[in-house]
Amino acid sequence: MEEKRPAILIADDEARLRELVRDLLEREGYTVEEAADGAAAVEAVRRAPELALVLMDVMMPEMDGWAACKAIRAFSDVPVLMLTARAEEFDELMGFESGADDYVTKPFSNRVLLKRVEALLKRSGAAGGVKRAGLTVDAAAYVAYLDGQPLDLTVKEFEILRILASGAGRVFTRGQLLDAVWNYDYEGDTRTVDSHVARLRTKMGAYGAEHLKTVYGVGYKLEP
Repeated sequence: MEEKRPAILIADDEARLRELVRDLLEREGYTVEEAADGAAAVEAVRRAPELALVLMDVMMPEMDGWAACKAIRAFSDVPVLMLTARAEEFDELMGFESGADDYVTKPFSNRVLLKRVEALLKRSGAAGGVKRAGLTVDAAAYVAYLDGQPLDLTVKEFEILRILASGAGRVFTRGQLLDAVWNYDYEGDTRTVDSHVARLRTKMGAYGAEHLKTVYGVGYKLEP
């Protein structure tokens, strides 16, 4: 199966910069989404739990990068790489106090940006998958192991498990899972999510019964 690299959001009010970064990342195999302001970036992260990284410009309309990062941190631990045209210590401190994970100063080279992206993905576990006690989700190879044994999962079941494992303890709504796994143009209802999660839980046996929890009226979570 062809390797599927993580999804990345680029948030910047400069359309030309978004285009350049998008082309760079897509050439490396990443899936890329765009946001033209801070408020749109927050909403993009909220509706797309599969995002593995956010590239966030500091100076944006509606909501600047600092405020957007703080808003994202209220509901997500997705890594945030700040893009700043200034290198003063104040900017660095503001970024980290806002919950940013790293920053790069404009203008930056393609090589430097890719290295920072790869480092953050590796640090967060998104590039190679997720490893937890007894469970390994290898995003690159598209396979999951439980106690060292491969799980026989469909593509949709694997995607659900990958998303739940990437935010262990976080509740994902049925709508979020439907959008992330079936894409936004899917015309079915959320019951298909329930049936896939039920089969996934069964295939995971005792581990699934203990850790793959239903939050009634909301969605699902994978407890650490």
